[in-house]
Amino acid sequence: MYGLIGKFRAHPGRRDELVALMKSSTAPMPGCVSCVLSLDPAEADLIWVTEVWETQAHHAASVEIPAIAATIRAAMPLIAGFEMRQEVVPVHLFPPR
Repeated sequence: MYGLIGKFRAHPGRRDELVALMKSSTAPMPGCVSCVLSLDPAEADLIWVTEVWETQAHHAASVEIPAIAATIRAAMPLIAGFEMRQEVVPVHLFPPR
């Protein structure tokens, strides 16, 4: 499996708009085991994304899906910066698949 944990900052006051945009993208993503969008409870403009994919290639291919690419393009003006991107190797899912 392949995993990513990302932390990024929305422009001030735009987090809810960015989250709504990201939640509206419901295109199927082959190979996506889990994708969790989370709000940071301590900082009003921070968003965390935790992803688990079957393979790194599945993740790479996901950004080429037209609906996903369109969501990324629409989201970019709402994002002030990317603060962290950590690749991880998931070893177990709760509950198991």
